[in-house]
Amino acid sequence: MTKKIKPRVFRGLRDWLPEEMSARLWIIDTIREVYERYGFAPLSTPAIEYYEALTGSAGSEIQSTLFKVNNPDRGVNPGDDALGLRFDLTVPLARVISQYRDLPRPFRRYQVASVYRADKPDPGRFREFTQFDLDAVGVPTTIADVEIMCAMCDTLSALDVGPYQVRFSSRSILNLLLKYAEIPPKVTVGKDDVRPATDVFRVLDKFDKIGAKKVRLELTTGYKDESGDSIPGLGLSNEQVDLIEQFLAIKSEDRDDVLSQLAGLFSDVEGAPEEIAVIKDMSDQLALLGYGSDRIVIDLSIARGLAYYTGPVFEAVLLDAPEFGSVFAGGRYDELVTRFIGEKIPATGASLGVDRLLAALIHLKRVKQEKTPTRVLVTAMDPALTNDYLEMTWELRRAGIPCEMFLGSKRKGIGKQMKYADSLDIPFAVMFGEDEKNRGIVTIKDLQQGRAESQAIEGREQWIRERPGQIEVPRNDLVDRIKELLTDQHK
Repeated sequence: MTKKIKPRVFRGLRDWLPEEMSARLWIIDTIREVYERYGFAPLSTPAIEYYEALTGSAGSEIQSTLFKVNNPDRGVNPGDDALGLRFDLTVPLARVISQYRDLPRPFRRYQVASVYRADKPDPGRFREFTQFDLDAVGVPTTIADVEIMCAMCDTLSALDVGPYQVRFSSRSILNLLLKYAEIPPKVTVGKDDVRPATDVFRVLDKFDKIGAKKVRLELTTGYKDESGDSIPGLGLSNEQVDLIEQFLAIKSEDRDDVLSQLAGLFSDVEGAPEEIAVIKDMSDQLALLGYGSDRIVIDLSIARGLAYYTGPVFEAVLLDAPEFGSVFAGGRYDELVTRFIGEKIPATGASLGVDRLLAALIHLKRVKQEKTPTRVLVTAMDPALTNDYLEMTWELRRAGIPCEMFLGSKRKGIGKQMKYADSLDIPFAVMFGEDEKNRGIVTIKDLQQGRAESQAIEGREQWIRERPGQIEVPRNDLVDRIKELLTDQHK
């Protein structure tokens, strides 16, 4: 006897059933239209990369979540090394730029694909998730960063997400914060763990998620989270954290006001005027293009957790669903390609979290979920008329109308076929029996209208007499009439 296998998915992974998948595809198609309007071209890379390409490209937290993959060629072919699943789409892009040296620059690409992180699964947090990136490589000017933020706004507007806010800052400004707070290049965590000072940025990136109190604890002594896991502190002094909190306290909906306050705080910090001027120029260009503080603000707490960012950083949140956190984020990474070829190639980009955004839009009821693309069900009432049903089905399909012929059990009568259509929210059904064939007509049933009208009908006799939602049309007019009904439905 064959052993039964329990159907299951690995913890932290999930299936996408048709209703949610249809919404995901709509999101992806909408985003693609915006990205291509900006001149970004599609790219695809393997899910598996050499492990050495993945390590060192992320902060310590991300690096600890990398999936390793068994290399079937290891020990067979010399030079084969450990493999891993990509944790984002930016590191593979850097590898592509390094490997294909004849690519035109600027190289402007978009990519949508799954990425993998062995995080601890939580509600809404999965180990496989889909990102949709856009990046411009070989662009030293911050106009490219401005362009990315504009594309973020246009994408969210096209998706009709409701009110949103893009927030941006700069790693260069955060580097000045390290000077201001007198934080050395290396910080000691515990007894022997020495980490770069930029780990401060990783902690600041959690500000919206864990709050000011826990951020302070992680910057100083550390703490235990709700599950009992120890979160080590970076060992900063309370005085250093006080200075960081002064920096984080700079808030305003007016971008110029933020920069004015920042200039006052960093008045004695070497290099501050030049870096603040860069952000000022970006803000002025955004205003010139019509992206005011109602959509894009300067938020100095924006740090981004990945280690490869070097300049402007940005992220977007949905104001009606802030609990979902950042749904779109990125920044400038001018040194990522250096790891591969020793050459500094400027680059900037952003990544939209498709799954997180979908969850937010479902929560906000701002996305349509369809159980099937089928608009018309051709019912199979009489086995002797099977070829007629096939002809109708293909006529509708060739006219561009999503259609299916009922192919279920032969014992299912018309009532059960209607229930099948109802279960999938199929709007129209075509019925054709011997009587219709003799009269040269077909019956079209508007299932939505029929459900609405049947509520007012009393008794079976009235239902048979009035046939709610049903119309008869000449057989040769089937396609044209269905097109009219579908058009009317979308008005």
